[in-house]
Amino acid sequence: MSNGYITSHFDNHITTIEFFHPAQNSLPGHLLAELVSHINQAGADENTILIILKSEGDRSFCAGASFNELSSIQDFETGKKFFMGFAGVINAIRKCPKIVIGRVHGKAVGGGVGLAAACDYSMATKYASIRLSELAVGIGPFVIGPAVERKIGLSAFSQMAINATEWQTAEWGKQKGLFTEVFDTVEQLDAYIDHFTSDLVKKNPSALMQLKQIFWEGTDHWDLHLEQRAEMSGRLILSDFAKDAIAAFLQA
Repeated sequence: MSNGYITSHFDNHITTIEFFHPAQNSLPGHLLAELVSHINQAGADENTILIILKSEGDRSFCAGASFNELSSIQDFETGKKFFMGFAGVINAIRKCPKIVIGRVHGKAVGGGVGLAAACDYSMATKYASIRLSELAVGIGPFVIGPAVERKIGLSAFSQMAINATEWQTAEWGKQKGLFTEVFDTVEQLDAYIDHFTSDLVKKNPSALMQLKQIFWEGTDHWDLHLEQRAEMSGRLILSDFAKDAIAAFLQA
C-alpha cells in the first residue's frame, strides 16, 4: 500500500483501471510501467469495449511524477528513463484500440494533466483544478506537452506552461476542451459516467475503434517525439537550477 497500486476491474464490457499512491496519487516509475501494462491488457481484451481511467482517494486525481525519484536523478540516462514514464502511458493510451474515458475527481498537476489530456474523453468535478508546474522546478512540460497541446491548443498550453505556479479551474479546463463535463460533486460525476458509458458500450465496437484511430491521426511519430522530449527534461533536471528548486520544494 505504501508503494501504491494499479488495479483493473471488468464489468459489462468496460474495464476500469484505477491507480493509487499515498503521495497525492503521484506516480513513481514502477506504477507508470504497471499502468502501461494494464492499458495494453485492456486494449487487447476482446471483451473490453471501453476503458475508464480513474484514481483512488478524495483529493488529488494525480500529482504528477514522484518528486522523491526526481530528486535522486544523478545522470542523463536515469533522467531520460524517469521522464519516459509518462511518455509510456501517453503512448499506451494513444495506441490502445479502445476509447479511454478519464474520470478526474480532483486536482491534476503536471503528468496528471497529461493523463487527462491523453484520454479520449475526460470528465471532472469542480475540484479538478489543473496546473503545469514543471517550469517552477527548472524543467518544462515537454513530455506531456504534445498531449496537452493536442487537446487544448497551443495558446492555452503556453499559458499553463509559462504560468507554472497558478491553478486553472476545472471550468477553465472545460472551456479549453480538456474536460467535456464538469460536475459539482463526485457523486454526480460517477452517476453521469455510469449513464454515459452504459449507453456508449452499446454502440458498434468496430465504429468506436475506427473513431479512435481517427482521433489520433497524425501522431504516429510520437514514440520518437516523446522520447526526444524526455531527453530534453533528462538534461535539464541535472542543472543546478533544477536541483536547487527540487530541494526547496521537498523542504517546504
